[in-house]
Amino acid sequence: MANTTRIYTGPTLIAKGLVARLNEIGISPIERNDHDSSLRAGLTMGIANQTMVFIRKDEAQKAQPIIDEFLKDIEE
Repeated sequence: MANTTRIYTGPTLIAKGLVARLNEIGISPIERNDHDSSLRAGLTMGIANQTMVFIRKDEAQKAQPIIDEFLKDIEE
């Protein structure tokens, strides 16, 4: 994931909202939820209901206004 940058970590439902807004402008973020992944593997690691959202570094400038607006809208 060297060509990506993390733009958000927080509740899964909020992460899904950010992903939806980024999809609207043609950016397809990567969502990572270590807790869900570890449960599927039979382990219990990670924090429940926490999702990390990553985008490609070359999309960061295009995504930044959407990220800022989204975080303002949710007051985070």
